[in-house]
Amino acid sequence: MSMENLRPDTLFSRDALWQSWLDVEAALAQTQAELGIIPADAAQAISEAAHLDKLDRDALARDISYTMAPILSLTRFLSKAAGPAGDYVHWGATTQNVMQTGRILLIRRADTEIRGALSGAFETLATLATDHAETFMPGRTNRQHALPITFGFKVASWIEELSRAVERLDAGANRLFALPFGGAVGAMHAFGGSGREVNQRLAARLGLRDLLVPGRTINDLFADYILQLSLLAMTIERIASEIYLLMTQEINELAEVLDKGTVGSSTMPHKVNPKFVVRVLAEAAELRGLAGSALETGRSSHEGDAATNQLLSRVLDRAVPLGWTLAEGFAHLLGRIRVLPENMAANAELSGGAMSTENLMMVLSPHTGRAAAHDLIHHALDHTDGMPIVESLSQNPTIRAHLDEGAIRSALDPAQYCGDSASIALQASELANRLSTQLR
Repeated sequence: MSMENLRPDTLFSRDALWQSWLDVEAALAQTQAELGIIPADAAQAISEAAHLDKLDRDALARDISYTMAPILSLTRFLSKAAGPAGDYVHWGATTQNVMQTGRILLIRRADTEIRGALSGAFETLATLATDHAETFMPGRTNRQHALPITFGFKVASWIEELSRAVERLDAGANRLFALPFGGAVGAMHAFGGSGREVNQRLAARLGLRDLLVPGRTINDLFADYILQLSLLAMTIERIASEIYLLMTQEINELAEVLDKGTVGSSTMPHKVNPKFVVRVLAEAAELRGLAGSALETGRSSHEGDAATNQLLSRVLDRAVPLGWTLAEGFAHLLGRIRVLPENMAANAELSGGAMSTENLMMVLSPHTGRAAAHDLIHHALDHTDGMPIVESLSQNPTIRAHLDEGAIRSALDPAQYCGDSASIALQASELANRLSTQLR
C-alpha cells in the first residue's frame, strides 16, 4: 500500500504498517551500502524485494501469529524474497527501531493531510472574516449580551486560536519526526563505530532529524504529538460549540447548508437537525480525551518497555486517524455555514439598547467622572418603569443635565459601538490566508 493511497481508516492497517517497515529496511540497506557496511548489490536486491506485493501476505500473517514477533517474521520473508542478499537484511537493527520508525513515517503522512485540511479551514475562515467584518451582532459573556461586536470579529478569535494550535502542532511534529534507530538499546552497538554516521545518513534519507540517543524509549515524542492533536481538538471543539449554540432555534444566527432531501428526524417531520457540527463535536471530544492516555505512555522503563509501547500503539491507532478525520470534518463544516445577519441584528435589539450603555458611560464620564457615570446609568436602568431603555435614558433628567437627547440616543446605538471589530476581522483574515498558503 503506497503512502498516497492511505486514508484515516487504513493509516495503521496491517498492510500499511508492513509496508512502512519494509521501507525502513530498504532505506537501512541503502544507507549501509553507502558506508560499505554491506555490499551495494545486496542493498539493491533488498530494496527491490521490499514491496508487500512481492511477499505472501497470508503466509506472513500465519508466521507472525506463530512467532509473535512481527519484525522477525517480516525480515525472514524479506530475506527470502531478496535471495542471497537476504543475509544482509536488518543488519544491526532491532524490532522497535523498525516499528517506531515505520509509525513515524505513517504519522508524517497523516500530518500532511491534517495540514491540508486545516489549510482549507483557514481559507474559509478568512472569507467569513472578510465578508462579515462589519456584520453587527451581540457579543456575549457568560452567555449574556455584553457589548456589540461583528461576526467577523468572532471569526477572528477562531482564526487566532486555531493559529496557535497549528504552532503547537508544528512544534510537536518537529520533535516527533526524528529517527529512533540505535540498535538494541540505542547506543548503536552493532555498527562497529559507524553507528552515528549510519543514524545520521539514515535519518537524512528518510527526511527525519537524528537523535543523540536514538533509543526505544522515545515515547515522550509520540505523547507530545498526541497532546498537540488533543489541543487542536480542544480548539476545534470550542469553535464548533459556538457554531452549534448559534444554531439554536431561539438564537438562529448560523445554520448549516444541507443537501436537498436531508431528513432531520424520523418522527418529527418539521425538524432539520444540524448534521455536520455534531459529528465534529463528538470526534473532538473523543480526541481531546486521549490526552490522559497519551501521558501514560511516557512512563517507560529503562532502555525498553514493551508494556508502554503496546499502550502507545493503541493510543496512536485512535488519535492520529481521528485527528485526520476531525480536521477534514471541521473544514467541511465551515464550508457548510450560512450566516444570518438579519437574526444577529434582531437579537442585538433584545437588550433594548442596554448593550451600549458602556458607550453612554464613556460619553458621560468627562462630565461626571467614570465611576459616577457608571452608577448613575446603573441606577437609571433599575428605574425604567417599563419604558424602552433608550427612551427612558434619553429622558432621564440627571443624564440630560449633561447630555442632550440626540447625544444619548447616538451613544446607545449598538451598531455604532463595535470598537475595532471590523479592523481586527480584516487583520485576522490576512493571517488566515497566510496560514492557508503555508499549510497547503
